[in-house]
Amino acid sequence: MICIGIEGTAEKTGVGIVDSEGRILASRGKSLIPESGGIHPREAAEHHAKSIVPLIKEALSEADLKLSQLNLVAFSRGPGLGPALRTTATAARALSLSLQIPLVGVNHCIGHVEIGKLTTGAEDPVTLYVSGGNTQIIAFDSGRYRVFGETLDIAIGNCLDQFARSVDLGHPGGPKVEDLAQKSKRYLKLPYTVKGMDLSFSGLLTAAIRKYEAGKPLEDVCYSLQETAFSMLVEVTERALAHAKKQEVLLCGGVAANSRLREMLSSMTSAHYADFYIPPIEYCGDNGAMIAWMGQLMYQQGMQDTVENSTVIQKYRTDQVDVPWMKSSNKHLKLPPELLEKGAEANIYPGRWMEEEVVIKKRIPKSYRIDEIDHYLRKKRTKKEAKLLSEAKRCGVSTPLIYDIEKKEHSIVMEKIQGPQVKEVFDGFRLSDIKFDGSELPTIKKISEKIGVNIARLHNCGIIHGDLTTSNMILQGDELVFIDFGLGKMSELVEDKGVDLLVFKKAISGIHYKIAESCFDSVLEGYRIARDYDQIVGKVREIEGRGRYTSDDSF
Repeated sequence: MICIGIEGTAEKTGVGIVDSEGRILASRGKSLIPESGGIHPREAAEHHAKSIVPLIKEALSEADLKLSQLNLVAFSRGPGLGPALRTTATAARALSLSLQIPLVGVNHCIGHVEIGKLTTGAEDPVTLYVSGGNTQIIAFDSGRYRVFGETLDIAIGNCLDQFARSVDLGHPGGPKVEDLAQKSKRYLKLPYTVKGMDLSFSGLLTAAIRKYEAGKPLEDVCYSLQETAFSMLVEVTERALAHAKKQEVLLCGGVAANSRLREMLSSMTSAHYADFYIPPIEYCGDNGAMIAWMGQLMYQQGMQDTVENSTVIQKYRTDQVDVPWMKSSNKHLKLPPELLEKGAEANIYPGRWMEEEVVIKKRIPKSYRIDEIDHYLRKKRTKKEAKLLSEAKRCGVSTPLIYDIEKKEHSIVMEKIQGPQVKEVFDGFRLSDIKFDGSELPTIKKISEKIGVNIARLHNCGIIHGDLTTSNMILQGDELVFIDFGLGKMSELVEDKGVDLLVFKKAISGIHYKIAESCFDSVLEGYRIARDYDQIVGKVREIEGRGRYTSDDSF
């Protein structure tokens, strides 16, 4: 079976040919480089229209094949620019009809993951997918690739490109920012915005532009922008890795070409005893081979389209797609015996304090971060966590007792809470032969409602937890204990409270997919005691309705 894949989600036109054994027979591409400004959707569509036929001819020549020898055609269904997607889909439909061969529309983001696995040998990784239009942390669970975290506004590639255009570096901006960043070691403080496993780059972009406009050397601004943005990306990947307990990390997407980002991820995965994979550079960015290989995987599972139902989906969510070819790996992270837990924030060690059994939470230096960022975050988060643990108690939320704080070591000695993480309890209900409609899950619903009550108590006191996941809640008998306030803050903003709830919703959707809807409904029931309940819940829905979360545009 020979599949030809056509890629055209943005400015890159790609054509690839892959056989059913995963042999890449050809991969050809051509990028649109605008004279000024960014990528205009209409111009991208015109570029594809001019490039697809010549690239098909080049790919066939490279593979030493004739058009008549093709058995299957695949195309990028989304996400991407509407006019560009429609042009690509039209070409694929025409090829399918003229050759009378099957047609498959594929998800562009999953194509990056699958070509990464094919070319590296990774089995079941946590994937950091970074490109001009997408920034996602992806991992497989329960039949689909789940989005554990993502940008709440612009993608990292877009951030770098917009900055480059604003300072007259031209397009594409990423390589030019990287070149200039390598000429500096002077860090300028910029906003560092991590919300659980989600990120925000818009404030960072604005601040970097203002630094340049204020007269700071461009090399210093590029260095600071890159170090800050990449530290955020690696941190959220580290958090997803610690939460999902997988043993592999895969980097893909156009920004994966950046040598500094590769270096930082390699350092992080080594510290977690995990394996790190990077596809060959020609398969990191958009390419037709990834579309062809996805077409093969889908067709082998009986998944194909007719011309009539091959509409493109401009906001095609990664977690919309069933992936029956994928299986979870039995390989999991293994920690050395001296560690109780290793998270993105800190290492957890056992200890004793005045004859009491305790845990020592130590924020160790992160080798992937420069000292200026690392020292600032460790100091700030240790101080903030100690304060919020105490404040939460006064608001009626159970937290561990603090016995000691070691400022120089950035460590907290605290009470050891006996009991399972809520994550472990929820994991026990992930059996494939159980139908999760909520009625048979009274335990889950009861715990979830209690979670909602406690989140409301925090919010009524103006406390934003910042990292609400089932790993940061422990059941001590009937009592629910909240831990890990390192990303927390004090705020009365409805937006911050809505984001806090959304962090939890996305966390359970990622790792507890089958019970997520029922679970979050119960959380909202418990949350009804929150002041401004309607406004906050409305804000959650508003945030979900923003571009990054919607997927209902089809053409």
